[in-house]
Amino acid sequence: MRIWLAVAAAVLAAQSGLAYAEVDKLSGAPLPPRPPEKTSPILDRFYILAAFYTPVIHTDVRIDPTTGVPPGTVGTPVNAERDLGLKSRMELGRVEFMFRLRERNKLRVDYFQADRSASHTLANTIVFGDQTFLGGQTVQTTVNWRSFGLTYTYSLYRSDRFEVGTGLGLYFLQAEAIGQIPATGQQTDKSAAEPVPTLPLDLTWAVSRRWAVTARGNYVKAAVSGFDGSYTDLHGDLQYRWNPYFSLGVGFTSMRIALSGDSGSIPGTVGMSFKGPEAFFRLSY
Repeated sequence: MRIWLAVAAAVLAAQSGLAYAEVDKLSGAPLPPRPPEKTSPILDRFYILAAFYTPVIHTDVRIDPTTGVPPGTVGTPVNAERDLGLKSRMELGRVEFMFRLRERNKLRVDYFQADRSASHTLANTIVFGDQTFLGGQTVQTTVNWRSFGLTYTYSLYRSDRFEVGTGLGLYFLQAEAIGQIPATGQQTDKSAAEPVPTLPLDLTWAVSRRWAVTARGNYVKAAVSGFDGSYTDLHGDLQYRWNPYFSLGVGFTSMRIALSGDSGSIPGTVGMSFKGPEAFFRLSY
């Protein structure tokens, strides 16, 4: 009982101290209440965001053979989730940072990783690169994905409520696909890693002192020397400002990469997409 009385006395003393601090030191007259501090994603100089992301994943792969076959021979089209037993939904983490260099200049850094492995009995024979995996055999498959992005944007329009910017993005993408039959020793390992420039668009709407909506996109499509590819990264979220430095939010993120070519490190086609909701916390100042 004495402990609770002491705590109550300390709280009352602190409140009395705060009340005393809000009066004019010369006249003793009460000072007007301080206006709430302006905070929003538009005014932040820096933030770090950590998200819990639960995407649905869809992967279509066709790896063509390159040795000992007539020109034009193609591999077997495979859906990795249906035919190889890879997970179609995962619980993943996603991280991003933002540095506001000046009022209208921002640099965003983000990283995403998704690794999947499975052991599955093939229902049909699959030509996967230079290997032929027979139906009825057990195949072990690994598909790994990495994405590291740098996005610079310049705010074409900026006010206390709205901000619209564009600029230039550079994504470092890495994909790896491994298929092997332990019983026969057969194995195929294909991987590719390329930097990809993108065109970004960033939108921010500070709805009120505590609520904000942000949306952004990155996109590129290119064709070089018989190789075609595209990359799309879309994101939107709703944020609640718990205090000037801490926010909570929910959002939706969609990423898709499509590659096709008759040469290079991955001859054939690869299509992979991640789409799903996320919940995050955000530290900023």
